[in-house]
Amino acid sequence: MAVILKNHSFITFLFLFQFLPWQIHGFKTPFHPKDVLPLLPRQVSWPILNSLYSAVDIMPTFVGVASIEGNNTLEWKGACFFKNIAWLELHNKSNSQFGGGTLHIKVSNAHSWTCMDLYVFATPYRVTWDYYVLSREHTLEIKEWESQAELEYVKHKGISIFLMQAGMLGTLSALWDVLPLFTNTGWGENSNIGFLKKHMGSSFEKRPQPWVTNLTNTDDIHSGDFLAISKIRGRWGGFETLEKWVSGAYAGHSAVCLRDSEGKLWVGESGNENDKGEDVIALLPWEEWWEFELTKDDSNPHIALLPLHPDLRAKFNETAAWEYAKSMTGMPYGFHNLIFSWIDTIDGNYPSPLDANLVASVMTVWNQLQPAYAANMWNEALNKRLGTKNLSLPDVLVEVEKRGFSFAKLLAIPEQDDWVYSDGKSTSCVAFILEMYKEAGLFGELASSIQVTEFTIKDAYSLKFFENNASRLPKWCNADDNVKLPFCQIRGKYRMELPGYNSMDLYAHMNERCPSMPPKYYRPQSC
Repeated sequence: MAVILKNHSFITFLFLFQFLPWQIHGFKTPFHPKDVLPLLPRQVSWPILNSLYSAVDIMPTFVGVASIEGNNTLEWKGACFFKNIAWLELHNKSNSQFGGGTLHIKVSNAHSWTCMDLYVFATPYRVTWDYYVLSREHTLEIKEWESQAELEYVKHKGISIFLMQAGMLGTLSALWDVLPLFTNTGWGENSNIGFLKKHMGSSFEKRPQPWVTNLTNTDDIHSGDFLAISKIRGRWGGFETLEKWVSGAYAGHSAVCLRDSEGKLWVGESGNENDKGEDVIALLPWEEWWEFELTKDDSNPHIALLPLHPDLRAKFNETAAWEYAKSMTGMPYGFHNLIFSWIDTIDGNYPSPLDANLVASVMTVWNQLQPAYAANMWNEALNKRLGTKNLSLPDVLVEVEKRGFSFAKLLAIPEQDDWVYSDGKSTSCVAFILEMYKEAGLFGELASSIQVTEFTIKDAYSLKFFENNASRLPKWCNADDNVKLPFCQIRGKYRMELPGYNSMDLYAHMNERCPSMPPKYYRPQSC
């Protein structure tokens, strides 16, 4: 292998060879370069792997539904095998109450002798996987259906099939790309930055030092001023990176400033971790909140203060804002409707390879692994949309089928601000702020026709609510930066970007039907 490391012509050949056509006049190559990369030294293989695969390749792609024998046979092209068919056979070989079945998959026309296809198979009641390396008919045996409901489901809907497009090697490489997003290391931070640059076009330009604004005097911060926060490492950094990717927001968290009757400055935040490790809504003195962000928040938060426009500040009803904030203090973070602010359309909010089928399968996995978590995240919200109560996720999917509409359509039904869940009203970080704005009078006559639980963080900072005259910004605002932003960045090594900042007027049913496809995140008018 030492010879390979020294022989640059071999690496050049490897790059050229991977782009050659692999089947010419029916000839199948004995191997594909991507199949043998793990055999090469790490110094050679990993740079190539990183150029071929990315974190999104860990997501399977929905290829279709295998129906019972006699219905339409599913056909598709795989990553390794280019010709594939599947059908489902029902039987009762196990002599069980509900019987079982056999999923038949015939794979052929492989592009090389060493490749393989990796699949995930799902119903609302189970998820399993398998991989295929030989051109022949393969079978997946299901000894017994879980219930009569699952049997009826597969009779009518079959088994959903998902392909790992990157294959076994690519999936492992993608997993290697995903894991560091959630690590609290420099490697993790660089991975998050790299992901956002690649998939969203973020620039991450460095700011001149100091990277923290001296805020010993906070007199220029007022009630209603918005705090946009971007975390780029650790658990929350990884989560926010994926949230930014699917929603188009360039910040992943938010909080709001409030002054009490004595002029003391506070911060209202949905998603503050309490002593029990729970994420709740909290009101914190500014000094306590700021000290935490400076010394204890290990996610390397980048923070921008977005001052309200003076005209809106004059309308801001502090008494009503405080009443709302106090009524919500201690309530759980808005997990119930977190994903529904992102999903507004049937197919316009899912970056490839995501789609509603994959969302349903991910929900099914979580429903099996952590049923209480799944119920908190989406079961109640799905029941709200159906007008039902206490249906489990499998029952929800069956009910959707009975009513003759798709799960994608169910996910796109707008959240309603007045919905009350088992643990109270549910507000994410940004919904908490915008609901406060409603209570404080900033939405005016449109308050009843806008559901703020449908807003992402991008939707919030795009509102034409903020200061638009640089001369009125505080003197300390970006004083040490040679680029004058339209808002005040108060913490962070990299310059924050908020595309579309302070540009949109309110209108009825705002943000209820908006697509969000990277990298441009095109938004039609009045969606």
